[in-house]
Amino acid sequence: MASPLYQSIELLSQEKGIDPAVGAYNAMAYEDYIGASVFGQKVAARLLSVLGVIALLLAAAGLYSVMAYVVSQRTHEIGVRMALGGQRSSVLGIILRKGMGLTLIGLLAGIAAALSMTQVIASLLLNMSAHDPFVFTAAALFLVSVALLANLAPAHRATRVDPLVALRYE
Repeated sequence: MASPLYQSIELLSQEKGIDPAVGAYNAMAYEDYIGASVFGQKVAARLLSVLGVIALLLAAAGLYSVMAYVVSQRTHEIGVRMALGGQRSSVLGIILRKGMGLTLIGLLAGIAAALSMTQVIASLLLNMSAHDPFVFTAAALFLVSVALLANLAPAHRATRVDPLVALRYE
């Protein structure tokens, strides 16, 4: 039984007067032919997307770990603040400001590094500018939101520190 591609070539050759004895080699649809030329870029883009997500998850886990460690080291200070009448909202604000300050420093360094690499990146992009402000803004907002979520858990835990227990351990 002949394949559908062979049958369509045979019908086309009968309609257009093409010699059916001449074989058609490497026949493929035009979309497949064009798609094959950018296959490498598509695979690289998917791979880099997966690696970017993994890097983002590792960065979020690292930020959470650092902030949890900072809060655990400052348990005595937080206990003293709470014992002297400090509000939970002020403790939450202190921890969040510290974490978001570190995030801002990292974000500014990352934007500076990305802007310095735009000449290299521009040669790899198709139909997109390397200086696209939407991409920079979206990436920055996404990273800030991930950092905020990574900072909230240790900050919330810091507000629940019992002053008597915190003072007893030091």
